[in-house]
Amino acid sequence: MERDFAQILAIRALGWMAGEEEVWLAFLGASGANADQVRAEAAQPAMQRAVLAHVLREDDWVRSCAAALGIRPEELPMAAAVLDGQAGRNWT
Repeated sequence: MERDFAQILAIRALGWMAGEEEVWLAFLGASGANADQVRAEAAQPAMQRAVLAHVLREDDWVRSCAAALGIRPEELPMAAAVLDGQAGRNWT
């Protein structure tokens, strides 16, 4: 997966998450950010990684997000791995 596509998926996942109250509120609580901060930093790699990491916390969220975005569920962790780069590789 190309990095550009991974970034687009992260931004699309953020849009999905903002429309899912339970997921959105959990993200705001876990990140300590408010909606304005999230919006302002949406194009930043750190925010994109945080969004995908949050969605990946729950299998139901992954399935719902993927269905809403019209992608396969496994594309979300693939995008997260691309955005994490070498730091996100797990060899165990």
